[in-house]
Amino acid sequence: MNYLTVENISKSYGELTLFQNVSFSIHKHQKIAFVAKNGSGKTSILNILSGKDEPDNGTIVFRKGIKTAYLSQEPNLSTDLTVEETIFNSDNPILKTINAYNQALSSPDNTEAYQAAFEAMEQQEAWDFETLYKQILFKLKLTNLNQKVSSLSGGQKKRLSLANALINKPDLLILDEPTNHLDLEMIEWLEHFFAKEKITLFMVTHDRYFLERVCNEIIELDQGEIYNYKGNYSYYLEKKEARIERETTETNKAKQLYKKELGWMRRQPKARTTKSKSRIDDFHDIKARAHKRREDHQVQLEINMERLGNKILELHKISKSFPEKVILDKFDYVFQKGERSGIIGVNGTGKSTFLNIITGNIEPDSGKVILGETVKFGYYTQSGISVKQGQKVIDVVRAYGDYIPLKKGRQISAQQLLERFLFDKKKQYDFVEKLSGGERKRLFLCTVLIQNPNFLILDEPTNDLDIVTLNVLEAFLLDFPGCLIVVSHDRYFMDKIVDHLFVFRGGGIIDNFPGNYTDYRVYEDSVPKIEAKTEKKQWKKDDTVKLSYNEQKELNAIESKLKALTHDKKTLESKFENTSLSQDAIKDLSDQLQEILNTIEIKENRWLELSSKLE
Repeated sequence: MNYLTVENISKSYGELTLFQNVSFSIHKHQKIAFVAKNGSGKTSILNILSGKDEPDNGTIVFRKGIKTAYLSQEPNLSTDLTVEETIFNSDNPILKTINAYNQALSSPDNTEAYQAAFEAMEQQEAWDFETLYKQILFKLKLTNLNQKVSSLSGGQKKRLSLANALINKPDLLILDEPTNHLDLEMIEWLEHFFAKEKITLFMVTHDRYFLERVCNEIIELDQGEIYNYKGNYSYYLEKKEARIERETTETNKAKQLYKKELGWMRRQPKARTTKSKSRIDDFHDIKARAHKRREDHQVQLEINMERLGNKILELHKISKSFPEKVILDKFDYVFQKGERSGIIGVNGTGKSTFLNIITGNIEPDSGKVILGETVKFGYYTQSGISVKQGQKVIDVVRAYGDYIPLKKGRQISAQQLLERFLFDKKKQYDFVEKLSGGERKRLFLCTVLIQNPNFLILDEPTNDLDIVTLNVLEAFLLDFPGCLIVVSHDRYFMDKIVDHLFVFRGGGIIDNFPGNYTDYRVYEDSVPKIEAKTEKKQWKKDDTVKLSYNEQKELNAIESKLKALTHDKKTLESKFENTSLSQDAIKDLSDQLQEILNTIEIKENRWLELSSKLE
């Protein structure tokens, strides 16, 4: 069943043409990833599909009656509402029924309204839906339902928008970088959710593991042409490589034919026959094919870093706390030459704070940070690049230096470095405010690397970068001879780059794991039971369960208790049907019912917490 057809759409901004005559379609139950380079119009296409923008020409045809939802990178939420009010602020009829029921509970005097709301809940089977939306909010760590949107962080707002989209179960869900602002636990949960749900997806994502495990088709916009791949990311890589090989072969053949036809053209007299004119027309077509070049502009990163001495970076008994949160607790570590460390952990456990302590931007509460004399940090932060109004791309890089040394005594100018980072000469003189989010990230990388660091610290470097740039960055980092620390939720990136992990577990507990992310997940699954002992965690093998004996016992008790509470709730609700109840009796019943509902909510949250350990 066809949900959406895109026919020959184009989009330009002034002299900049993003794409022309793009066509594709989306069918029911397809899970499509849309792949293209930064600056080629991915977000613009998503905005057009969602109705936030219009193409310059061409048409978008939706199947009549389908419901769509769009998760943008900048959520549009009402700041006056709470988390729960945001969820209920939709056209979903079941959510409206749940909201009406909650309002009826808060007005115990109106028995007719309560009875009508209760019957509507029964008819629409809304009890299960209520449990579902609370589960989704719990998984996305949005547990304070009364918190105002205005007080949420940027990441929390993105997660709330994602929850809203998932809860409303649209026919077609359009997603722009859905894994940004999610920690690894959330990303893996979302993978499982999409894998089991019969939902139609069209997404832009740089997360290649997510793309591999969720998507069953890839649409690529490459140099103005649309290519369809009926498979996951591995299939796409294989078929794209074969396509490029074919194109190269065809171009080489066209070059040989062009040389032959060029000689014929030069020998032709001015007066030409009809047959020769036809051959001349063919010649121009051959010429175009022969001169077709792939504009991949492979980045060549051969920076010659400054020498590292024997002493690099030592952390001795480092502690850091904030009100009601311990980040580091007497943390010790000595970095050696060539170390390639990854940092993982759920949001809020202090990963960025740790990096800021290392680089001297934040002072520890106690302990010593000893930095070697030869260490030169290159620090790529989540805050991005800071530019002045009216500043051009080339000026941003030149502010840090006019050139950098390369291997074998060569040099590279700021302009040449930008070209290697896919900024052509025309783009270098554009104003920075005209750049896409991914292009700004690329520019930021240039400013970090032109300073010729020997200790790179990258805090979420993969956000907003396209897959082409990620491959280039990975190739550089694999050859980088200095020390490296990476914080990233991109598991594919981490697997290729790092050889050991700092696992931030919260409460000042940090494990040093020898291996990459996949190694860690395999080990975590086989050795799931973790017990704290003094300052470190000890790993104990338990192949049968991931809960302690007491936790398993508690989980079983909660399941039994929830059944009893549900029965009590229905029994109590049935008593409201008695029309002869006095106002005092109604109030008493309402108080009892509210107490049961509060207890159910507490038990459900604890059940979800324990159950998540078994997944």
